[in-house]
Amino acid sequence: MFFLRMIFRSFSRQFKRRLLIAVTVCLSATVSVAMLGVVFDVGDKLNAELSTYGSNIIVQPKADAVVNDLYNTGGDADSSASGTSESDPTTFLKESDVPKIKTIFWAFNITNFAPELNIHADVNCASESAASADSSSCKASGVPIVGTWFAKTLHMDSGESTVAGMNGMRSWWKLDGSWPKDDSAQGLIGTTLASKLGVAKGDTVTLYKTTADGSRNKQQIAITGIYDSGDSDNNAMYIPSFTAQVLADLPDSIDEIEVKALTTPDNDLARKASKNPNALTQDEWETWYCTAYPSSIAYQIEEVIPGSVAKQVRQVAALQGDVLQKTQAVMVLMTVLSLVAAAIAVANLMAASIGERGSELALLKAIGATDGAVSRLMLAETAVISLVGAIVGALLGSCVAQIVGHVVFGSGITMRPMVFVLVFVLLTLTVLIASFSSIRSILGLKPAEVLHGR
Repeated sequence: MFFLRMIFRSFSRQFKRRLLIAVTVCLSATVSVAMLGVVFDVGDKLNAELSTYGSNIIVQPKADAVVNDLYNTGGDADSSASGTSESDPTTFLKESDVPKIKTIFWAFNITNFAPELNIHADVNCASESAASADSSSCKASGVPIVGTWFAKTLHMDSGESTVAGMNGMRSWWKLDGSWPKDDSAQGLIGTTLASKLGVAKGDTVTLYKTTADGSRNKQQIAITGIYDSGDSDNNAMYIPSFTAQVLADLPDSIDEIEVKALTTPDNDLARKASKNPNALTQDEWETWYCTAYPSSIAYQIEEVIPGSVAKQVRQVAALQGDVLQKTQAVMVLMTVLSLVAAAIAVANLMAASIGERGSELALLKAIGATDGAVSRLMLAETAVISLVGAIVGALLGSCVAQIVGHVVFGSGITMRPMVFVLVFVLLTLTVLIASFSSIRSILGLKPAEVLHGR
């Protein structure tokens, strides 16, 4: 009880000095909690933010993947649709296998996916009766047609359901109109192609396709919207996959699957596994397989989609890793600098406090207080006022983290209990280190000299 009274009396005698220590610790705690809170949550936020710019995993038939590797023709998620390839695919995956993607170990990290059947067809925007008339300005040959899902609801064997399709894969598109329905003969047309054909929202176009057996199929498509992708994809049309399969006489066939997944940035283990998973040891294999690396998710997709090769889109994956690492490094650096500044400030304030209270401390030692007792008194005083500052700083830091989350990512930051524990441990070590020089000066204090003014 006497010990506690001495502690609280010191606050009244040196209120301004103690308040400065509390404010210093409070500011350091605020910065540390805010920055570390964002650091521990920034991975998911950045992945979610960057994933809006397209898929980060592409699934293709093995034969196509081999050709792409040999001739360096793959790697772009939009290459087929944009007309980079002028020929139709010759090898396919089964559209009925696509839902299996949601059965892999990291199924909950798969946020969206969409199959594609990339073909080419002739487009005629004139009516059927005028098809033979001179309407060359309303015709186009070899137009890239992408058969895909837009917002298809899938019912899984587990009883769960999910929605997949281009509606969530092309969030950067500027769309004038509405998304087509997957069970209807509707479609989207790019701005460049629409301008060339003179097609507007609500018009109907006719697609003509010569199949492998030489027959000439046609399909009328109602245009529900005109999109602007900002690239050469504006020369294409997007229609439901079933409609494209009927047009090309390729039932249950697709040639590519775009997958959007929340992933962990690559490290040395992931890069080693991406070259040859069989080269991993058993422990390395388990760590890699059970971590959401792009390469491990791609490997698991290959396991459930027969005859497929899944590869990460290097540009997107690398961007996610680089941005995440740099952002985390900046925030950790700010945390370290705030702790260093707090240590210097607390050390100076404690040194000044001991200088002012030299006579009091000397008197305590003169009447029998040991060096340990005096040191514990000073540490207890500093600990109590630092604890108050840390609690207030933790609350303010949580608020600052939410502000950062809403300003930068448009959503709140999930504050993990580990953040508060880590900050309190770091602040404890900071205060102890800052108090070390002051404690040494107390141990060297000689009562006789101090009390006699020498």
